Formats: sequence, C-alpha cells, structure tokens
Amino acid sequence: QVQLVESGGGLVQAGGSLRLSCLASGNVFTTMPMGWFRQAPGKEREIVAAIRIPGDTNYTDSVKGRFTNSRDNSKNTLYLQMNTLKPEDTAMYYCAARRGATLTTQAARYDYWGQGTQVTVSS
Repeated sequence: QVQLVESGGGLVQAGGSLRLSCLASGNVFTTMPMGWFRQAPGKEREIVAAIRIPGDTNYTDSVKGRFTNSRDNSKNTLYLQMNTLKPEDTAMYYCAARRGATLTTQAARYDYWGQGTQVTVSS
C-alpha cells in the first residue's frame, strides 16, 4: 500500500506561482510512476504531469513551459512547481501513483490517490 498526502494549494492571482507537494509513504519505489491530475467542477479529471524518473516526464500541452514536475526520492516527495498561473488552472489537484513500471497519463491506470489540494487562480 502507498499513502499520498498533497499540500501547497491555495488562492493566487493570475500570473502568480504555487508549489504543490505530495508526500508518499508505505511501499514506495524510487521508479514508481507518479502523476498530478486535476479536476475542475463539472469537468473530468485530467492529467497535468507525470514522472517516473528524471527525463521520463510528460506534461499536458496547456501547462508546458509553465509547470515543472519533479521528485525527491530521498524525501519520498513529488513536487509540482506552477508558474504563470491562469484562471483556467483552477481545480482540485490530485497526486497519484501506480504499481506498474511504465509511465502513463491515464487516470484509470493509477492505483493510489491522495485526497487533493485546491488551487484557485483569480483573474
């Protein structure tokens, strides 16, 4: 089992920055694929970014160049640095991990989920 706890969300003005953290505990592997997803009211959950190891990362097009996904295996922590935030980035952000070896952007293939942290970007 893996437990995930997100933090770092909040209210920020457009153009601002936030850094989300996801602390993992339990049976965590350093190469375990992990991802950030978000879900806005009335919309489906969507991938934001995913990472297995440095260099094996994936971003959705709308955040490329603005968000950076990284992991510190010594701290069992996944990070999402979000810069130049836009109102359309407003959503609940979830951290996820999967037992499989390959990186994927499909939410259904992730086995473990955190409780989420709210990000609200005002215009």
